[in-house]
Amino acid sequence: MKRDIKSIVLLLATQCMINLGEIEDPITKGKDVKLEKAGIFIDLLEELKLKTEGNLTEEQKEFMMEIVDNLKNIYKKKNKIGY
Repeated sequence: MKRDIKSIVLLLATQCMINLGEIEDPITKGKDVKLEKAGIFIDLLEELKLKTEGNLTEEQKEFMMEIVDNLKNIYKKKNKIGY
């Protein structure tokens, strides 16, 4: 696995998707929705986005923005209140 920003984003996004119940948890084999935990991963991605501002290529920036936006949209649908 490459050690780059995309790998870090995908790692955090995968954990978020597990906690949103979108993909199976490899340990429990379940798809439980844990919004509080999912929110933590979204917050971590937002912080990563903030801390890397000005240091990413345009492609990396767009990749991160798309991932974060998609996760927020799923979170909003599951939460019915919003993020």
